[in-house]
Amino acid sequence: MFVVTADQRASRTHEDLVPGALAALEPIVRGRVALPPERTTGDELQFATEDADAVMDVCLRLTREGAWSIGVGVGSIESPLPHETRAGRGAAFIHARDAVERAKSAPGRLAVTSGDPEAAGDVEALIQLLIDLRDRRSVQGWELADLLADAMTQRQAAVRLGITESAVSRRAGAAGLRTEEAAIPALARALRRLDGGA
Repeated sequence: MFVVTADQRASRTHEDLVPGALAALEPIVRGRVALPPERTTGDELQFATEDADAVMDVCLRLTREGAWSIGVGVGSIESPLPHETRAGRGAAFIHARDAVERAKSAPGRLAVTSGDPEAAGDVEALIQLLIDLRDRRSVQGWELADLLADAMTQRQAAVRLGITESAVSRRAGAAGLRTEEAAIPALARALRRLDGGA
């Protein structure tokens, strides 16, 4: 099981981002969680899931904003599940707490903790590489990424952007879109293997 804890960065000097984040995450995790995203304490939100793809989707959504430190805990959760996420207990919750504290000083603002520190460290490092690639993406690269994420073809995106298809291909390459497309499912598989080992 995975527990994801996200802590708002610089929350004392910025507006409360938890309500907006919960609203943005609801359609992403709908039907994919064991315990839904909710505010746990102050400026934190947390959820639990068995779905590694959902973990990746949420982590990439939140790290794009640069406003969150994200901890992914991998391990068991005591059953029966509670009615509220904040009442959850078990190794995954303990690991998520450790991970979110480490994430506050981690390069990619994300950390992964499990009962196998070496394997968790490997997964963490690879996710941080993907986050670093995305952090370097230009505004134009994100504009194209968002169009393609809405199931638009490169040809349609070229028309929308008023540029040539070859310019779209160059922009996609500079933005690392193909690398990201291949990395996300590979990282989800690595998370599933980590969960299986836990």
